[in-house]
Amino acid sequence: MTNKLHKYFEAKPRSVGLAREFVLVTLTSWGITGDPVDDIRLCVSELAANALAHGTRRGHGFLVRLSAEEGFVRLEVHDSRDIGAGARYPQVREASVTDTAGRGLHIVELLADGWGVEDRDPYGKVVWSRFKAVPEIQPL
Repeated sequence: MTNKLHKYFEAKPRSVGLAREFVLVTLTSWGITGDPVDDIRLCVSELAANALAHGTRRGHGFLVRLSAEEGFVRLEVHDSRDIGAGARYPQVREASVTDTAGRGLHIVELLADGWGVEDRDPYGKVVWSRFKAVPEIQPL
């Protein structure tokens, strides 16, 4: 059984919290609870915050997509900014102890069973992460 759901969020700081709530409500409705939900919620916070800070063009927000299939949940955050000349895909960086930012993708890398970045058509990119998660209640 495959579950898929997505939601668009405006490019506003409060959208990060709304994205966390969307993840919680969606995964709970699919019967997925416990540690995987906490990990996915934390990762959507990091990826949504990155989309706001680095990935949205003026007048464009971001989209969060969840899908569950074969014991995994895939979280995607779609943004509207292309990788331009001289720009790179998001990547994990080592933050110093005095840095106030720069740990988000490191957190995603630690919690997820895999993550990556893909181009998005017609513009933008998708930062995705994948988590082992099985519904506690299996359909009959």
